[in-house]
Amino acid sequence: MKKKKNLIENTVHGIFLVLGLVTVGCVLLITVYLIISGIPAIREIGLVKFLFGKEWASTAAEPKFGILPFVLTSVYGTAGAIVIGVPIGFFTAVYLAKLAPASIKSVMESAVNLLAGIPSVVYGLVGMMVLVPGIRKVFGVPDGATLLAAIIVLAIMILPTIIKVSVTALEAVPKEYEEASLALGASPIETYFKVSVPAAKSGIAAAVVLGVGRAIGEAMAVVMVSGNVANMPSLFESVRFLTTAVASEMAYSSGLQRQALFSIALVLFLFIMLINASLNFFLKGQKET
Repeated sequence: MKKKKNLIENTVHGIFLVLGLVTVGCVLLITVYLIISGIPAIREIGLVKFLFGKEWASTAAEPKFGILPFVLTSVYGTAGAIVIGVPIGFFTAVYLAKLAPASIKSVMESAVNLLAGIPSVVYGLVGMMVLVPGIRKVFGVPDGATLLAAIIVLAIMILPTIIKVSVTALEAVPKEYEEASLALGASPIETYFKVSVPAAKSGIAAAVVLGVGRAIGEAMAVVMVSGNVANMPSLFESVRFLTTAVASEMAYSSGLQRQALFSIALVLFLFIMLINASLNFFLKGQKET
């Protein structure tokens, strides 16, 4: 009986090990493929011209492949979505996890789950039909398909991820922490924000990282509301993100243009990896202190 139990445990352990190695292998394969496909264009164009060039004209008689507008637009768009979406998602998560009555919590969690299940193209369609005309009328701009529209759509799209992961992290905080704080005379609000939130900071940080990944990697909704024009980023002008640059030209690209699109994908991949590595370094430093 004991040998049979050990055999089952070893089998399950082996299956989990293989699945873990498959996951790591997929990441390595993607990394190697992007490096092999993206380096030739960067070598031919020049790293400085590619990263800091302000003009993208891939189909012109004398093509230019400067992606600085795409990089800055992705940075500004993601930062704007974080500034709007993270506070809303965080306070909503605290409310749902600690303050909301059971009936309200059930309804709001269902709404958050529904929001998470809506396809990207639906976000883009609603933004194109409602948000874009609204921005045009309110701010008096010629075209409402702007960086502002993309920021608002991305902020809404990252809310479900931030809320759900943060709620899970807050509910995992041991009740003893809160009971000890309340016993010492702290109010419930003080307990939630000075005890529960710091105890769940790793989970909340993970929620923010997942939200950032969703914002950086989104293409379909963004291309529908941003105008998809290779301009330097401005709040009330049409712009193009790194993701939309790849998605909009890959179907008809060839030669150096196609290689340059793979180089953009490589830059985007490294950008996301840098954000994840920075956050992991920050969390590791916090744990050690």
